[in-house]
Amino acid sequence: MTAPVSASDRPDSIPVLRLLPKANARAIRRGAPWVFDNELVMDRRTRKIAPGTIAVLEDHERQALGVVAVNPTSKIVARMLDRNVLANIDRDWVFDKLTKAVAMRDRLYDKPFYRLIHAEGDGMPGVVIDRFGDTAVIQPNAAWAEMLIEDMADALMAATGVANVLKNASGRGRALEGLDDVSTVLRGSAPDAAIAVEMNGATYMADLTGGQKTGLFFDQRDNHGFAARLSGDSSVLDVFSHVGGFALAALANGAKTAVAVDGSAAALELAEAGAKKMGKVLDTRQGDAFDVMSEMAKEGLKFDVVICDPPAFAPSKKTMDKGLRAYERVARLAAGLVKDDGYLVLCSCSHAADTNSFTGACLRGIGRAGRRAQLLHTGTAGPDHPLLPQLAESGYLKALFFRL
Repeated sequence: MTAPVSASDRPDSIPVLRLLPKANARAIRRGAPWVFDNELVMDRRTRKIAPGTIAVLEDHERQALGVVAVNPTSKIVARMLDRNVLANIDRDWVFDKLTKAVAMRDRLYDKPFYRLIHAEGDGMPGVVIDRFGDTAVIQPNAAWAEMLIEDMADALMAATGVANVLKNASGRGRALEGLDDVSTVLRGSAPDAAIAVEMNGATYMADLTGGQKTGLFFDQRDNHGFAARLSGDSSVLDVFSHVGGFALAALANGAKTAVAVDGSAAALELAEAGAKKMGKVLDTRQGDAFDVMSEMAKEGLKFDVVICDPPAFAPSKKTMDKGLRAYERVARLAAGLVKDDGYLVLCSCSHAADTNSFTGACLRGIGRAGRRAQLLHTGTAGPDHPLLPQLAESGYLKALFFRL
């Protein structure tokens, strides 16, 4: 039997965090990646640790559990980085993580356009990296990643061969970590125009510097494809469309007409540009999605396929009830716009709303619209967004495909 490893086995002296006796050390040993402030001995020494510091996590019997990134100012005080207590979290460590991530994506995709690092799912908690050909965009949403951002940029170039590395600081989690919102170019240069990205036969225009998140939502790729299979020779309505995710995939796969609805004029312009590159015509309506759907109902409009992919209405447990009511309202309005025997696709990217609660809200909304539904398919994020089974939040995306 191997003797337990302790922090003293490390050649250098780094801080040690210790779990309270009531904390569930077994869950951490089995892969749980987060340790909250109420699970740790939060003494004066621990509270003085600088955000982003690397430390050793021990259980209450002083047996080491692994190396963690620390931020005493956050509710998530410790994020597990490596189970090996002797691991050094440096450029080489990051390079190893990136190399493994690239190898998996190269098996899945024939072109380098994908989510390269999906935070905890790829063993880099709080870090998102999306790749757009020879340009990569990093969202360092945790203090440890901000501290290592230069090493991360170097490792990224070495592991992928990209020429440009951008930092996007718009992530909501950065404020919770006490980080700024200043985006910048880390290596190379930023593209001077939107980048064309091909998925599911459609062409999308991704604005890497001025768009939402990193510029494009790769997570819906497989759901775009499934919806497109339902859309042949049909009329399609894509609500909360961003740059035309579902609408452009539908047009590429034989939809007769498609209408994209979004509150952002800039996003709709990119959607129209994508359609033009494809030689297709996309109709757009700018405005509040709820208002536009209500207006369409008054106009008596009906579509063969209606898709709604709204923002996260329930990003936390505190917003759960309000968020589920919003999803119910979306379902009610959207269901009224679907032709008999048509299809309704309802999506949620809310971490706090699990599949069951989201499905319940959707069915209530469909019922309030006087419609009955068959559930054909439940979609999730694509395989470039791997799930960490011990972290329910990593499985945030739900896409429900109904026939009404």
